[in-house]
Amino acid sequence: MTTREIVEDVGISFGSCQTILTAKLNMHHIATKFMPHVLTEDQKAGRVNISQELLDHVSVDENFLKTFVTGDETWVYVYDVETKAQSSQWVGQGSPRLKKA
Repeated sequence: MTTREIVEDVGISFGSCQTILTAKLNMHHIATKFMPHVLTEDQKAGRVNISQELLDHVSVDENFLKTFVTGDETWVYVYDVETKAQSSQWVGQGSPRLKKA
């Protein structure tokens, strides 16, 4: 809930709402931490295993990397309608920072 939504629902001034949230309720405003993507533990372990296998192949066969075929990269842009400021929230002391992929 935004401060403006609280102001409209309760019918108090914006400054009073800010004071209550910060001084009385000891809350602060934090932004969501943006991450490129969130991986599960299994996905992380899979990446480590594949990387280790590739390193093992290189140590056995020096020409291993020459067998790879590379091409152009494709960039895909995603439009996120929620900005970093819009995703921020009021939280209490000691609350963990939220993550968004």
